[in-house]
Formats: sequence, structure tokens, C-alpha cells
Amino acid sequence: MKTMLGTLLVLSAAAALAQDTPGHAVTTLEQQTDLAVTAYNNGIGLVKDTRELQLPTGTLRLEFQDVAEQIQPATVSLRSLSEAGSITIYEQNYEYDLISPEKLMEKYVGQEVKLFNFSTEVKDFGGSNVQTAKLLSYNNGPVYLVRDEIYLGHPGNVILPKIPENLIAKPTLIWELENAAGQQKIEATYVTNGITWQADYVVTIPKTEQTLDLKGWVTLNNQSGATYTNAQLKLVAGQLNMAPPPMPMDREMKMAIAGAAREAMPVEEAFAEYHLYTMPRRTTVKQNQSKQLALLDAAGVGFTKKYEYRSEPHFYYQFLPPMRDQHVQASIEFQNKAENKVGLPLPAGVMRIYQEDSSGTLQFAGEDRIEHTPKDEKVTLRMGEAFDIVADRIQTDYQVIANNVHESAFEITVRNHKAADVVVDVVENLPGDWRVLEKSMEFEKKDAQTVIFHAPVPKDGEVKVTYRVQVRS
Repeated sequence: MKTMLGTLLVLSAAAALAQDTPGHAVTTLEQQTDLAVTAYNNGIGLVKDTRELQLPTGTLRLEFQDVAEQIQPATVSLRSLSEAGSITIYEQNYEYDLISPEKLMEKYVGQEVKLFNFSTEVKDFGGSNVQTAKLLSYNNGPVYLVRDEIYLGHPGNVILPKIPENLIAKPTLIWELENAAGQQKIEATYVTNGITWQADYVVTIPKTEQTLDLKGWVTLNNQSGATYTNAQLKLVAGQLNMAPPPMPMDREMKMAIAGAAREAMPVEEAFAEYHLYTMPRRTTVKQNQSKQLALLDAAGVGFTKKYEYRSEPHFYYQFLPPMRDQHVQASIEFQNKAENKVGLPLPAGVMRIYQEDSSGTLQFAGEDRIEHTPKDEKVTLRMGEAFDIVADRIQTDYQVIANNVHESAFEITVRNHKAADVVVDVVENLPGDWRVLEKSMEFEKKDAQTVIFHAPVPKDGEVKVTYRVQVRS
């Protein structure tokens, strides 16, 4: 017969019922009347748990059950919403030493337990299915002392008389406090790890390429160790500054505290140096669940498609071999403005681009990550290389005028195999002190080290950009 080891608990009726007694109160989710969760970008969540219950007056011990397992104990607070100032907190504890078969066995090392034998052959136990034994060790398996003999396990269950006082069934906040009112509406507030969120966007471009549609989603992940039922959910976008702990924090903490038509989209508001998004509907976020919620829905957003061909600063200090059939980089840009159908602060995230083909079927066209983008700013998304636009770069002349002065001439040919005219930005990154001596077309000086030739290239045609530049290092 296969040997099986388990644990059978025998609990007293008083412990099983956990009845409140004077000077002691327990609150669970049954008394919860409201719940709010605010999730931040750096993997933490602020939980506000409101409950209504009858409390004994005077000094008492309050057990607040059904909280997150990853609480940051130093962030916990408790207050009365119905009778301000009626609760004075002397001490608070976060208990997280949870009941498990392993923990129970460890607590009973050196004590007497009972062994229940599954076998119908009970000769080993002197004709009885139950035998008293002493648990000598629980290191890599149980070791028992039975009638001066050592047993390394047995084919049955272990019977323990009670749950040790320092083990609990679920994470619990415990307060030692003074209460001046009987019926109380209390709010526990704490920060927990394990709640993360990110923004994801879907950009859809029709084959006409005149406007785009933008949908935003919030992906919320909950690994905090608790389920948040029917919670008011808020999201904070921005990089929250957190003070690093001076040393690893002990999760068990005691501290003295003195006193105490289209679906609706989130409502956005400025909050401190961040942006706060309030979800329009309450939601339930289960433990170990990934949930997606609508963030924004904008249709008919105007955009431009851009093509760029770039140089590198080292091109101007050396002989450069011909560079042929190089692909041009493609991107799209749109203004995050209300008049352009958007105009909301956009949390950082990945924008995935889908574009219709000739049959009207959406095809994946690339993705790019954006940083936190305020309203009225430009959003640029890199799409990758343009297949039908290529360029050649030929260095037609190179001279060393002096030890730190170099002169180069370039001919850049851009060929467009698309069925439509395009404009390709030839972006030249000029190092040091520079001076353009000759040019075949005018350029835009973007900044101190960047010039851009906006080269119109006809469909199935080409254009040449030539210039001569002198650089001083």
C-alpha cells in the first residue's frame, strides 16, 4: 500500500466559530461596503477598504482580515469615517505567518501528536488505529518517537490538537486600539506591491491613408495576494518617486501610532505632477488576473507619414565607400490635440500599427513605444524600413584641409518605386563646426548639428541631392 502523509486538524468549536468577544473584534469581507484601488506605474497599488461593523467600546483588539499579502506595513492607516476621532490606535501588526501543513508540523516539533493509520492491519499500533507519538523532527520529512522506537513517516494522517496561536488562516492586520463609538464605519488604507498596469494602443490606418483610428487599453495585472471585488479603479500615470529603504524591511511590524453610446471612457485629471485616470465603471480584479480596460477611443485622427534617410557623424572624417540600395526609414506622426480628435495625456506604452491592404484586410505594420506624452504634443511612431524606397550615398570628394578641417562632397540618390509621390527627408548629422559650401536644393537647419533636405520623389522616379560641406573638429 502506497504510504500517504497528511495533516488532520481537530479544532475546538470556539476557534472554529471565531465569535467576537468583548475586547476582541474580527472583520471580514462580509462587512465591506466600499473598495477603491489606485494603481501606479511602478508596480504598487493604494487600497482603501471601507467596512461597517459594531465594535466594543474601550480597549480592544481588532483583526482586519482579507487584505493583500504584499502589504507594505509602514503604509497602513486606519480611521473612522462615521465618528471622526473616536478611534485611538496604540499598536498595529501585520500577521502573515499562514497556516500550511508544513508550518503546522514545524510548530509541533518536540510535542505530542496523534497518528491515524489508514491500514486495516493495525498491529503496529497495538490493535488501535490511533497512536500517540512525539514529533522529533520535520527536516526533509517527519520523524516520530513511538513507544521507544523511531518512525520515519507512517501510512496515515497526523492529528493535531489545535492551531498554534502564532499561525493564521489568511493575512491579517491587527490593531490594539481604544474605541469610543459602537457602530463604526472604518477605512483601512495601505500600499501593496504586486499591482502593475501598462497602456497599450492599437493604431488602425485605412488604405486611403487620410486619417487613423486610435484605441487605448489599460492592461492591469494583480499579484498582490488579494481579490478586489467591485472596486473603484484609478490609474496614476507618471514616474512616482519612492524613498529607498535603509535596510531590508521586516514584513512583521509593530509601531506606535498617535491618533488616527460609445462606452464611457476614463475621466482624466491632473494630479500633483502626474495624471490620474478614473475608470467609469467599477470592476473586480482577481488575484493572478490580467485585465484589460478601455482607456480611449479616437476616430478620424489626422496624421502624416514620413520617410527619412540619415547620415552618421563619422561620414565626414574619412574616405567613405559607396553605400547602395539602402532602405529608407518610415514613420507616422500625429498631433495629440483636441482639434485632432485626441488631446489627452497619453500614458507610456506600446502603439501597434495595423493598416488595410488592397482588399481591406488589416495587416500588422509595426509597433513603437511612446513615453508619457502630454496633450498638445507630437507623437512619432517608427514603422521600420520602407520596402519600395531605396537610396544610394556616394562620396564624390574628400579632402583634409588641415589637421582638424575636413571637406566632403556627397551625391545622394533616392528612388521611389511606390505608386504615389513621396517626400523623403535626407537628414544629415554634421559634427563639430560645419559650413555647407554647395548644395543642389535648400535645406532646413533643424538644430546646431542637423540639416534636412526635404526631397520630393515622384512615383517610379528618383531625385538626386548633392552638397559639399566643411567640418572642423
